[in-house]
Amino acid sequence: MNEDGTANTLEDRLESARGIVLDKGERFTPLREHVLELIITDGGAVKAYDLLDRLSPELGSPKPPTVYRALDFLSKHGLIHRVEALNAFIACDHSHEGHLAEFFICEKCQSVEERHAHDHADCKPDGFNIRRSVVEHYGQCAKCAA
Repeated sequence: MNEDGTANTLEDRLESARGIVLDKGERFTPLREHVLELIITDGGAVKAYDLLDRLSPELGSPKPPTVYRALDFLSKHGLIHRVEALNAFIACDHSHEGHLAEFFICEKCQSVEERHAHDHADCKPDGFNIRRSVVEHYGQCAKCAA
């Protein structure tokens, strides 16, 4: 584990994910775990159909709806985020009940970096409860700008 409590190795991250899911009384099935492992291993934003092509044959031959259900489950538990503009998913290694995702997306190489968004409590309408928030910024990463 890192000093800030986030997991650093693949196994640490999967173990942390298991704990988050089990603490909520849900099942962390082999398919859900494998989908999360593929996204973590990818290291960037990955599309559902790319995941489908990379699923382990030992899990049978999952169809797109099965993969999308796994993605929805992982997203619901804050283990991944959907990058709306790319229609792709990225792993989140934070235990972040209610944290707001903010993405920096390079328009040239399609790299995505996640940061915690600022608290929007001061600017939201009175009585509005934020359930989910995604902020996406588009531009060029340092590598592509060089």
